[in-house]
Amino acid sequence: MSDGRSGAEVFAEHRELLFAVAYRMLGTAADAEDAVQDAWLRWDAADRSQVTDPKGYLVRIVTNVSLDRLRSARARRETYVGPWLPEPVLTSPDIAEDAELAESVSMAMLVVLETLSPLERAVFVLREVFGYPYAEIAQALDRSEASVRQLGTRARKHVQARRPRFPADRSVRQRAVERFLAAALGGDVNALMETLAPDVAVWSDGGGKVRAARRVIVGADKFVRLLDGLRRAETAVGVTVLELELERADINGTPGLVFRYGTQPVVALTVDVNEQGRVTEIHLVLNPDKLHALDKGVRLEY
Repeated sequence: MSDGRSGAEVFAEHRELLFAVAYRMLGTAADAEDAVQDAWLRWDAADRSQVTDPKGYLVRIVTNVSLDRLRSARARRETYVGPWLPEPVLTSPDIAEDAELAESVSMAMLVVLETLSPLERAVFVLREVFGYPYAEIAQALDRSEASVRQLGTRARKHVQARRPRFPADRSVRQRAVERFLAAALGGDVNALMETLAPDVAVWSDGGGKVRAARRVIVGADKFVRLLDGLRRAETAVGVTVLELELERADINGTPGLVFRYGTQPVVALTVDVNEQGRVTEIHLVLNPDKLHALDKGVRLEY
């Protein structure tokens, strides 16, 4: 590396990319930030005189750091109380406008990625999201190109089976969120039912810290009953959802909502919609430990 810049300057140039890779690998902003910090320590201590591709070198470091962290995180998530959802993050308008990038960071996609092995997840993220050639991925993971191709094929088939692709454009998603919100907060059950797919799946992640369903709820009727309880129940800050302030924001690549008590985020909500604009999945993050990124304004740029 001989362009005259310091190691810190080079690292800063690629920091957002490294966070984007680590977040998709790990599913939480806190773990991704720790992985990026570990990558910095390794980069700072490395002999960089022979590094001809700093970007590729750094992506390789953060991928392997994330792999190590993912393997230990999987054991913790197996004992997690209730459904596990990713830690929500704000996303830039560029991601929201790019259907493939938005899909790659959506709550639903990150939940599917949790079902891959760590190596499959690494290959999928590097290949399908960031477009790295198999040869480079093989070098980064210290595997043969043939084995990496096999991992990539298995991962892609697995994801496609659980996450069929029919991109709903941003305007469809935005209208769906607005209709859903108006009906849910307004208490009009008939209007709410019209916004929902019959087999809508509801994920409410309380992590055992606050009141939430202990399993995924499937079915529009069941969601309406769940919503009635959630509307009346006290949140972690001692007030009901109806007493919180609403903030519209792009969350994980889609129009979403943050419910705040003052400046403190209490609930994050995103929905997934089908081509007809009906809500197929609802993601409610209530675990206060998973709302720090929204509180700090952490934003995903890639």
